[in-house]
Amino acid sequence: MSKNNNSGLFMAGVVLGSMVGTVTGLLLAPRSGRETRRIIKKSADALPEMAEDLSTTVQLQADRLSDSAQKNWAGTLSRLKEAIAAGIEATQMEVTPPESPRDITAQTNSSNKN
Repeated sequence: MSKNNNSGLFMAGVVLGSMVGTVTGLLLAPRSGRETRRIIKKSADALPEMAEDLSTTVQLQADRLSDSAQKNWAGTLSRLKEAIAAGIEATQMEVTPPESPRDITAQTNSSNKN
């Protein structure tokens, strides 16, 4: 479960890091203002597509996480039902009174009198 989550976070980090690196590189590159603005515009035009890719990746990871959580919940619920059934059974065994013990002192006293 956490492996899927980590890979989604990694992909989001790669995309975000790429965008930040691109903008930083463009701003610090030794180019003329006109050329830099043209490159920034191209990058800005690509942002919606990058955002869509990131959104799709995050959605896929969320779906995988949801499926994994549902599978884990089903197993947990099954174990919980078994534990409750065992607890009820144990309680019923305690509630049922055992056979009353025989009074061996009365038998001993009556046999001593004979």
